[in-house]
Amino acid sequence: MNGKLKVHGHFNGLKTTLLFALMWAVIMLIWWLTGGRQETLGIYILIGLATTFGSYWFSDKVAIASMHARPVSEQEAPDLYRIVRELSGRAGKPMPRIYIAPTDSPNAFATGRNERHAAVCCTQGILRILNEREIRGVLGHELMHVYNHDILTSAVASAMATVITYLGYSLMYFGGDSRDRDDDSGVFGLLGVLISSILAPLGASLIQMAISRTREYDADEDGSRLTGDPAALASALNKISYGSQAAPMPQTAGTQSAAAMMIENPFSVRGFSRLFSTHPPTDERIARLMQMSQEMGQQTQVNSGRGAQVGY
Repeated sequence: MNGKLKVHGHFNGLKTTLLFALMWAVIMLIWWLTGGRQETLGIYILIGLATTFGSYWFSDKVAIASMHARPVSEQEAPDLYRIVRELSGRAGKPMPRIYIAPTDSPNAFATGRNERHAAVCCTQGILRILNEREIRGVLGHELMHVYNHDILTSAVASAMATVITYLGYSLMYFGGDSRDRDDDSGVFGLLGVLISSILAPLGASLIQMAISRTREYDADEDGSRLTGDPAALASALNKISYGSQAAPMPQTAGTQSAAAMMIENPFSVRGFSRLFSTHPPTDERIARLMQMSQEMGQQTQVNSGRGAQVGY
């Protein structure tokens, strides 16, 4: 498996690159509207990097603490250790630390700035409703987030979104340079304020969420190739989706900060708020996984009806 883990069937890597390019285009546009001063862009880039470096470097500690998770020994969770050891060994990566979070809401996440500082965490709820094959599918997905360096990708996207937001505030409060101050009715007038105060931060958030969603698709695909069992992950996502509705995760500062890392959005997402969701629609993820399963020659079917299991 070494050197063959990052195989994307839906051009997700290209999509991520294009989204980053779009975000840079927005940064340069707003920088130009603020006067195009080199020192201004440098200041805001430093602000963006500084605000995300800490969360990236200490991502494992922050996420684990926010969920009040505790480390478990191999004696306490032998099945988890066996699965994680198998998958990490199959990928040729170090064994990550294993945690369990004391919540009945079914979910899981992986974190850590690299393979040597990785940690995987399962909630009590997900261990209760999934079978071993489904847990294996979930852990394959989460490990691939670390192996694909998605924590770094998210940190860079967050830094760029911060730069866009601060550049927008600069345009709103200080306007463009002196060449534009004589014409407040032009692009640097009301339109400039609109772009800075509403459209720029909104656009940055949408692009950041789109990048996050493409990384979820990547982890679905790569994790399924690692386990060789996409149908198991599809079944797990189906159970987690309905299990989260039955036992929703409390919205606290800690759970909200960790939500983007989880395999499934732990909160209710409806209507307009779906645009800002860090996760793709579960139905689309399941459909892709079932297609992948068929291409790999697995015998699969999806039973209809609310709360139905994915049969395999």
